[in-house]
Amino acid sequence: MNVKYISTLVLLTFFYGCSSQVKIDNPNIPKLLITQAPFSVAIKYPDNFNNFLHEEKVIGKKSWQVDFSNSNRLLFNEIFQSFFEQVSVLENSEDNIYENFNFTIMPSIDAIEFSVPEQSQDETFSVWIRYRVKIFDFTGMEIINWPISAYGKTSTTTFSDDKDLANAAILAMRDAAALIVLQLEKTNKLSPSTQQVKIK
Repeated sequence: MNVKYISTLVLLTFFYGCSSQVKIDNPNIPKLLITQAPFSVAIKYPDNFNNFLHEEKVIGKKSWQVDFSNSNRLLFNEIFQSFFEQVSVLENSEDNIYENFNFTIMPSIDAIEFSVPEQSQDETFSVWIRYRVKIFDFTGMEIINWPISAYGKTSTTTFSDDKDLANAAILAMRDAAALIVLQLEKTNKLSPSTQQVKIK
């Protein structure tokens, strides 16, 4: 067999064996038992919420790629559809979108970090996610800009490392959901005095 072919095959096998892909399908947050706020809101997602990928390489070890795919949209849809009476997801850029709703919500991802046992020197996987939630009133004025720092941690199990890291990411997303709801319940900036558009 050609020596060059063997070398290429070994190199490809090495790189393949030193990378791991983790896919997050749905965080499946528990049903929120809250009284819905009587507002009509729109959610405008950034493009990367449909195919968000995060990749890190552990020095001297393999690289990890976490594919959040559509899971962030599912997370925020569940949060806001549980909290508000009327929720519309805006798929296209539109002019004057604010005046059609009491509030317009624009979530985004500021940063994602994770650690694996090779880094943490213990048998745990940890994930940190920092979201940002901006909320605008019916005039387009930004009234809320919240950084949401969430954390999830799992211990290694008899399952694959990929599944353990995925579980840590899901716990971080659930933590973010709880923190966002807590902020929504505490704020006085979402009140009848700030609304203009009436629920249909």
